[in-house]
Amino acid sequence: MKTILLIEDDTVLRENTAELLELSNYKVLTASNGKLGIELARKHIPNIIICDIMMPVMDGYETLQMLSKKEGTKHIPFIFLSAKTERQDIRKGMNLGADDYITKPFTEDDIVSAIESRLAKVSILEDLKQQNQKIEIHPPEENEIKSLNDLKNFFDDYGKEFKYSEEDIIYYEGDHSNYIYLISYGTVKCFRIDEKGKELVTALYKEDDLFGYTSLKTNAPHKETASAISDTKLLGISLLDFKELLDKNQKIALALIELLTDDLSSAKGLLLQMAYGTVNKKTASTILKFAEKINRRPEDPIKISRNDLASVAGIATETLIRALTEFKKSGIITAEGRNITILDINKLKSIT
Repeated sequence: MKTILLIEDDTVLRENTAELLELSNYKVLTASNGKLGIELARKHIPNIIICDIMMPVMDGYETLQMLSKKEGTKHIPFIFLSAKTERQDIRKGMNLGADDYITKPFTEDDIVSAIESRLAKVSILEDLKQQNQKIEIHPPEENEIKSLNDLKNFFDDYGKEFKYSEEDIIYYEGDHSNYIYLISYGTVKCFRIDEKGKELVTALYKEDDLFGYTSLKTNAPHKETASAISDTKLLGISLLDFKELLDKNQKIALALIELLTDDLSSAKGLLLQMAYGTVNKKTASTILKFAEKINRRPEDPIKISRNDLASVAGIATETLIRALTEFKKSGIITAEGRNITILDINKLKSIT
């Protein structure tokens, strides 16, 4: 039975989480602050540590730093558990050496999956160590990456993991483009703000899409801001490593040129739609676009703000609401709060 050390100052959350983990067949040690957690970690050497960030006596950052200094505890997988979802807080934790980051509130599947993933990784590395195999993480040989699918597999194997909650900013316009991203799950929008303060969505990306490639030669500033539409996990490859891959794999460079051409064609199509499409046509097309990006099936509900729908469609929010009302009266969609459900997809497509 694997042992988990749970460090959390909230008594109710600590007890409920401990019970949940025990029901999942783990032995659980608990501590109410980082100082007590360090004592337990050094005494029992748990298989994994889950630690809150904001705590009295000693916070999560200090706890991780202290454990990382000792030979007996520095290799224990460490997962932060916190309601702090700002990008700089996540980056600080990862820069200190944390293995993962779970935000509150979380589900049983969220925390158990994170634990199982980290324990599996440790087990695999330990097996290889016992077999006296040298672990080297480096780009595959030139002939191993022949297609975009191979490239995406490379991201899966070697990409740095980034997690964002709904509406979190991934990067701002003007930030330097240090990473190329692959979306593991979730949805991302890119947008710009005009001189009147109006948001214009320039692109939408879904699971398995690549984005962030402002320049493939230099870390030029981003021309737009990117944010998560839903809970999102990204896998990032540094621009330096990415350029090295392109230098060694001409087929990938050609495939990326084709991808960039497709992106440009999509952008032109969006501009033409904004310029010439009717309000209902723009609205219907935008709903279908979001449904395609967010869901595997267009008939599933989409959870998206009307402002986002309006900015992609290129119309005022009030105008979009009138079109949605007309669609509801015609039995094409239902809308409750931020949830829009397509009732008659064929009729919606016929409008476009």
